[in-house]
Amino acid sequence: MMFIRTWRFITLMLTSLSLSPSMAHLLELPQKMQFDQQLWVRVTVVENLYRLFGSVGAFFEITAILTAIVLVFLVRRRGSTFYWTLGGAILLVLAFVSWIMFVAPMNAEFAKWLVNPVPADWMRYRDRWEYAHAVNALIKIIGLSFLVISVLVETPKKRAIHSDQE
Repeated sequence: MMFIRTWRFITLMLTSLSLSPSMAHLLELPQKMQFDQQLWVRVTVVENLYRLFGSVGAFFEITAILTAIVLVFLVRRRGSTFYWTLGGAILLVLAFVSWIMFVAPMNAEFAKWLVNPVPADWMRYRDRWEYAHAVNALIKIIGLSFLVISVLVETPKKRAIHSDQE
């Protein structure tokens, strides 16, 4: 039992840390959508404000997915806890697949902008990149919520009541 509790803690922490860069993108979205071409390209592409998101963020993302998948296996016989955990793991995978499909191609395109002129329709690329990050953040929020619910539905009511009285 202690192993599963520890594994849950690790999974929740990694998922939270994976959500952190995504939340940064989501919270920056309204302001960044007001940037003109020069400022947006300078901050996002040239100065690469998100450099560590690709390395540190990727580590958190991959390890969160892997630990969530293992957690699904560990709680496979625990009724609704299993289903909430499975839902959370699926959403984490979905967010990663979404990143691969929508964000990664834009990152490859932006790399070209370092040596080539920025295309006239740069806002199309910006919009796809920014909104894909926002969607990923929302998917991860729901995924993390499912993982937290998976713990809450398994918390014994008697123990929870006793804890409230202390």
